[in-house]
Amino acid sequence: MGSTVNLAYDYPVLGVFWTLLWIFLWVMWIFLLFRVIVDVFRDDSMSGWAKTGWLIFTIVFPFLGVFVYVVAKGKDMGRREQAHVRAHLDETNRYIRETVGVTGTPSEADQLAKLSEIRARGDISEDEFRRAKEKVLHH
Repeated sequence: MGSTVNLAYDYPVLGVFWTLLWIFLWVMWIFLLFRVIVDVFRDDSMSGWAKTGWLIFTIVFPFLGVFVYVVAKGKDMGRREQAHVRAHLDETNRYIRETVGVTGTPSEADQLAKLSEIRARGDISEDEFRRAKEKVLHH
């Protein structure tokens, strides 16, 4: 029974700071490790053997493997991430346009329907409606 128990008031504030700093750095390193592994699979310029080599290197020597990969391929890693985000955004925008059915410019039928609504409310006269309708149909 020679063990001691550290109570909260026995743990100094600087000790809490260092503990939190190490936890933060550990979590960031794990995040970077997963980013490197995802980037290895995302890189189309590497052969299968090169991908296998990088994966084995990062698994056997995790700290050194991640460091060397980021130094060697960090710039390309950023470009691939930007291209992936851009492609995802384009796909999302395409899906939204298809779902909503917006083509950019209203069709003649849409314009005529709006004109009919405006005429039915009495905002334009019959003559103005006729001129606007001719304008829509002849463009």
